[in-house]
Amino acid sequence: MAEPDTERRIEAFVAKYTPAIAAQLRDARQRLRAHFPRGVEMVFDNYNALVFGIGPTDRSRDSFISIAGYPKWVTLFFLDGASLHDPEGLLEGDGKQVRGIRLKTPADIDAPSVAALIAQAAASRADALARAAPLSTVIKAEVGKQRPRRPATAQA
Repeated sequence: MAEPDTERRIEAFVAKYTPAIAAQLRDARQRLRAHFPRGVEMVFDNYNALVFGIGPTDRSRDSFISIAGYPKWVTLFFLDGASLHDPEGLLEGDGKQVRGIRLKTPADIDAPSVAALIAQAAASRADALARAAPLSTVIKAEVGKQRPRRPATAQA
């Protein structure tokens, strides 16, 4: 895991969500990290979502897979998802590049079909990931103005 101060900051980001979504984010983050013993986990507390991206380096553009927390769900994104072979039709989206899977539960990440997509996404970066240091975490962005992290009915 990351340095204690980094983890405290991340926990503050996660705590903005409802307890249920916060628990899903923590679990999904842990499960995604388990797939990548080497590389860099980049954290973006953005306007729209809290994002945990993985890449072989700490350059944002090297991130290729991520977990994003929204007020009512957590999504697993594949930044080159349009090029992945998806025989079960799990990937959602119709953009030129990014595809995602809205997770019903964080355990979806460990489903064989999803794990196969994760392995496929990592395959083109296998050499860079193998050369990377053990997985570390860096906070890349923390914006002040954000959309609410809780649904309107849970704002209280």
